[in-house]
Amino acid sequence: MSETLQIALAQCNFLVGDIVGNCDRIIAEAATARTRGADMVLFSELALTGYPPEDLLLRPSLQPRIEEALHRIAASSSGIAIVVGFPWREDGRLYNCAGIWSEGACLGRYAKQCLPNYQVFDEQRYFSAGYQPLVVDYRGHRLGLTICEDIWHQGPIDQCVGAGAELVLNLNASPYHIGKHDERVSLLKEHTSRLGVPILYVNQVGGQDELVFDGASFAMAGNGDVVLQMAEWNECQADVCWNGSLLTAVSANAALPESELASLYQALVTGVRDYVNKNRFKGVVLGLSGGIDSALTLAIAVDALGADRVEAVMMPFAYTSDMSKEDAALQATKMGVQYRSISIAPMYDAFMESLAEKFAGMARDTTEENLQSRCRGVLLMAISNKTGYMVLTTGNKSEMAVGYATLYGDMAGGYGAIKDVYKTRVFDLANYRNSIEPVIPQRVIDRPPSAELAPGQVDQDSLPPYPVLDAILESYIEQDMSAEAIIASGFSREDVMRVVRLVDINEYKRRQAPVGVRVTRRGFGRDRRYPLTNGWKAGV
Repeated sequence: MSETLQIALAQCNFLVGDIVGNCDRIIAEAATARTRGADMVLFSELALTGYPPEDLLLRPSLQPRIEEALHRIAASSSGIAIVVGFPWREDGRLYNCAGIWSEGACLGRYAKQCLPNYQVFDEQRYFSAGYQPLVVDYRGHRLGLTICEDIWHQGPIDQCVGAGAELVLNLNASPYHIGKHDERVSLLKEHTSRLGVPILYVNQVGGQDELVFDGASFAMAGNGDVVLQMAEWNECQADVCWNGSLLTAVSANAALPESELASLYQALVTGVRDYVNKNRFKGVVLGLSGGIDSALTLAIAVDALGADRVEAVMMPFAYTSDMSKEDAALQATKMGVQYRSISIAPMYDAFMESLAEKFAGMARDTTEENLQSRCRGVLLMAISNKTGYMVLTTGNKSEMAVGYATLYGDMAGGYGAIKDVYKTRVFDLANYRNSIEPVIPQRVIDRPPSAELAPGQVDQDSLPPYPVLDAILESYIEQDMSAEAIIASGFSREDVMRVVRLVDINEYKRRQAPVGVRVTRRGFGRDRRYPLTNGWKAGV
């Protein structure tokens, strides 16, 4: 006769490559679940290595480290079943696996069948696909095991239920993008409406390089009701009970962020926090210009790390307005960060003096503007080297898309907080952050954006208005629409052809940009891999 199972979902922030530390964490979390009365605890996909481990999977010493960790997990499984993801090599092939351990024994091992090879995923580079379902008898219940991408297709879950699974356990390392959680819930509703079988969806949380994982694990009953919803962006555990016919929540449901902007903001904070902390930087330093991009970046940095680990530097020049100086100082004071102002005029003048003979008879152009930016980059990198604070860059996705950034200038740094955030969303996020606490001076948000590299300069001198620019960019980058299709949707031919050309010719800059938090479906980096040298024509 079956008994009621109490099952814990554990969403954890694992460190890629730290197999010993991740194993320690799994054992500790299992012990916590056991003291709460749980009979089983579920961890995320590839929890032992963290996700994605990339070419660490190719290291010859990987398998013995995994075997040692699994022996430790088996030894700790007295009184509770532990369901965990790990890579496994067998017969010369590497598999993305999940297994169940109880009372020192492995009850079954499952190999992921659907290996994603799109967007940020590259699993077919490493893994061979499994082909068999796994259904385990545990205390009178038939439990099926699937891994992440398997749930995005009908085959594996239909196969699992066809093999007798009464409850499906789905282990995930599902990275965030805007709107992702709703997609997951909608997908699982499709499965439960067809199959009538409940699904437990456990996801990892935290940042890994440019990826961020939101957690937001949940449990869905066979009728499509979400009976348990866990928090976004927080490590936590929560329990459900399964009696063979009814799935109920033991733990309270978490409140998800009230808005898409709130979740997006937390994604950026999480990405910065984990990149800085997991790489053991003391803190961050950034250029605070008095503009909206650096203002939002400063707020994110302080929320991620605390004011005592953030330094802001104003680097004025002849074209820097008093308004910019005042607003930068005001925000720095409000947020309690280290702040200083260092003029770039002496070093700029020194460069120009050294270049005077070479530049003789040549008119001023963007060279002088870029030189200002590069002076600032040199200052920030010098401070970084001396203090151990990583330079946090402040460029947004709109700028990176069209090359409105200077190599070895404002692009110099270790990580980009808003690299994947379009300019229009930068304004939205600044207003959102001020709705919590007004830390960004209002006129920073209200004034026309300007790099202040020339007298009276504003961004719109060289770019379409940001609402137009961002709409074109989203069509071209996120949706892969052709230039002609974008024009047909209502944009001027001149604007579209100009923007598309700028995107295409600036791939070389983006390749040299630091990584940054990915929050859209198509971030620059792993998502979008274009050749630097090519003869593609923008109009088709």
